[in-house]
Amino acid sequence: MNDHSELLSVSLGILYPIILIFGIYVIVSGHLSPGGGFQGGAILSAVMIVKYLIQPINDTPLNKIQTIEKLTLLLILLIPLLFIYMGLNQIFPALNPYYLIVVNSLIGLKVACGMTIIFIRFVFYEIR
Repeated sequence: MNDHSELLSVSLGILYPIILIFGIYVIVSGHLSPGGGFQGGAILSAVMIVKYLIQPINDTPLNKIQTIEKLTLLLILLIPLLFIYMGLNQIFPALNPYYLIVVNSLIGLKVACGMTIIFIRFVFYEIR
């Protein structure tokens, strides 16, 4: 089943940590610079594309990814309600950057899960 070259597998395997580090960097620095959760999540979902290019088998637990995406949406809705509507942003203004980092991280996780689900469904189910 391995019809890919060894060079492709090794070079894309080296790209895994680079893609992950860059995606996390874009998410974490999103509150200070352009970028943030959506862009970082899209970068993180590129890991699944690289995984497919290295070995095109469907061993991804799609149900777990969907559950993580749903729980992340719940947290994205609850954390701003608790932080802003309870007035914590005015009581503790030093927590505002940390709040933005947490929300950007949740958005990045949701986008990464969503784009991974879209990619897996398109490649393994819809292409037939």
